[in-house]
Amino acid sequence: MDDNLLQIRRGDRFAFGRNWKAFANLVDERRIQNAIGSLREALDVEYLAGRTFLDVGCGSGLFSLAAHRLGARVHSFDFDAEAVESASRLRHAFAPDASWTIEQGSILDADHLARLGTFDVVYIWGVLHHTGDMWQAFDNAVELVAPGGLLFVSLYNDQGWESRIWTVVKRRYNRSGPVIRGALIAGSSAYIHRAWPLFQIGRLLTGRPRPTAVRPRGMSRRHDMLDWVGGYPFEVSKPEQVLARARTHDLSLLRLRTCGGGLGCNQYLLRRPGGSAAVQEPADSTDDLAHLSGTRDQAPQGHSR
Repeated sequence: MDDNLLQIRRGDRFAFGRNWKAFANLVDERRIQNAIGSLREALDVEYLAGRTFLDVGCGSGLFSLAAHRLGARVHSFDFDAEAVESASRLRHAFAPDASWTIEQGSILDADHLARLGTFDVVYIWGVLHHTGDMWQAFDNAVELVAPGGLLFVSLYNDQGWESRIWTVVKRRYNRSGPVIRGALIAGSSAYIHRAWPLFQIGRLLTGRPRPTAVRPRGMSRRHDMLDWVGGYPFEVSKPEQVLARARTHDLSLLRLRTCGGGLGCNQYLLRRPGGSAAVQEPADSTDDLAHLSGTRDQAPQGHSR
């Protein structure tokens, strides 16, 4: 039995792969196009033709597929065997002849990483904070970026005492049975969406259309909620901590989008020094903290792949 399954059975880890394997059944062309748009925005590129792309913690495989559609040669890995199965099914269904490799592996496994080499783009959404050793995982990820390449990473925002409470909720979820888990999902959903009645009233008064069933990034509200409440191990960080860590590697900040101090992920687009630019330079590149104010437009999203 692999280490991931042992941790799940002990209640020390959420079954991320099982959740995103179920989500993969919902993937269709509409969700794929949303994911492509999200990836373009995240990296500030129109295409990735001729570039190598590493998807760390690939989950369902949706964003690996999006990178393939943008022309990249893709390599994906995930700690969870069910996530690897999910990504493989997605490749078989939508890109059977793609230059896209999928395997099981951990961002904390130095031997595995040493065999990978480096990539023009390393993409890591909502993964490092679920490894149990976020900062070591970050350091390891940097070494996978080719000189002049891009590192995109999203990490849960540190909300102080609220983050401590969410840690307790997540731990309890993974060590409980179906009844307690259902109660935690219901209670968490009610808390997170407590302003929903006001939004509905505002929508009716202003005539705004109903939100579509497909969430931003092509995701699913139900699977995102399961991922958020169950997502354990769980670590958080402040933008200034991440940027300080990035500076130890001489990474330059190209873009930072925060969740405005609220619930969700802060997103960092970083460049590793050296070499020639692997992908086009974002038009609003910056190496300061000008974007720290951010916006509060993100719903909670965890592994969300």
